[in-house]
Amino acid sequence: MSLTPSGPVRLHRAARIEDAFHDVLERRLRLRGWKVAVTPYTGYGGPGWVRVLGRVLLARLDPKPGRRLKKLRGWRSFTAVSVADAPVRITAGGRTCEVRCDRGGFIDTVIEADLAPGWATVTLESEDSAPVEAPVRIIDPSVRFGIVSDVDDTVMVTTLPRPLLAAWNTFVLDEHARASVPGMAVLYERLVNANPGAPVFYLSTGAWNVAATLTRFLSRHLYPAGPLLLTDWGPQPDRFFRSGQAHKRASLARLASEFPDIRWLLVGDDGQHDPEIYAEFVAEHPDSVAAVAIRHLSPTQAVLAGGLPTPVGSTRRLPSSADAAQRWLRAPDGAGLWRLLRDTELL
Repeated sequence: MSLTPSGPVRLHRAARIEDAFHDVLERRLRLRGWKVAVTPYTGYGGPGWVRVLGRVLLARLDPKPGRRLKKLRGWRSFTAVSVADAPVRITAGGRTCEVRCDRGGFIDTVIEADLAPGWATVTLESEDSAPVEAPVRIIDPSVRFGIVSDVDDTVMVTTLPRPLLAAWNTFVLDEHARASVPGMAVLYERLVNANPGAPVFYLSTGAWNVAATLTRFLSRHLYPAGPLLLTDWGPQPDRFFRSGQAHKRASLARLASEFPDIRWLLVGDDGQHDPEIYAEFVAEHPDSVAAVAIRHLSPTQAVLAGGLPTPVGSTRRLPSSADAAQRWLRAPDGAGLWRLLRDTELL
């Protein structure tokens, strides 16, 4: 059972089964000496507040701490055992507060904190775990431009969601073998350099289990650092499986509410639902959008990604606001999008 302001809400059957399995597994692993550890994720905030993200897990003490795996397979990210409803102490800007993680071990909370604009850290610890530092990006209130980028087939070649290929890319392929979409890292770097202080958010329907893998991928391919906005892949309190489209819509709406003065460049691809989701956001928040940049997949890439080939439309107008007009930009890679963007006010 979970609680809401109106009273208890019965969990979905799949969620109850998952919770029961995790309870048994957690008890057995604790008896074997596994300890609580907090995995920090990159958060963000503004003047006086910060959104803290992380997860409480059980970890086995490695008798050989210096050992490193030669190959990092994706399946290892999905073998973590979460700790439900654990107390977590968060220290930020000289203030300490205590929250509780959710049934999946996730920490997603907004706390009061006075941190200077730029990169900072907050400290998290749970039970007898060692304190860990989570990076947070504090956005200066003077910033007026930011980037929201999809991940799959926008910055990373994944050929999702075709089931067999998705399983291979997610669980089997060594993370160092993953390819970057040509020109996208250079495009983002140019945009950030042209707009000092501009934040970059990476919005994906992928699971939080792969957050560390994605962070290493983005760093290895020289993408600007920024918070990841991912999902819990397991059964949800009200449904068997999470809705990726709902996650993206909710995340965009939240960013528009948290940073009403920022106009976003929305970057995605046309292999799945990015154009539809972005078009809805533009209609609902026209003043929050600077432009929409869509990576146009080739016919083969579109079929592998589960969609249908679409004709290339170099530029088409979006619904305009009283102050500015937004544009749709389409190109097959970062270099093509750069050519379309370089003569705009964004660069």
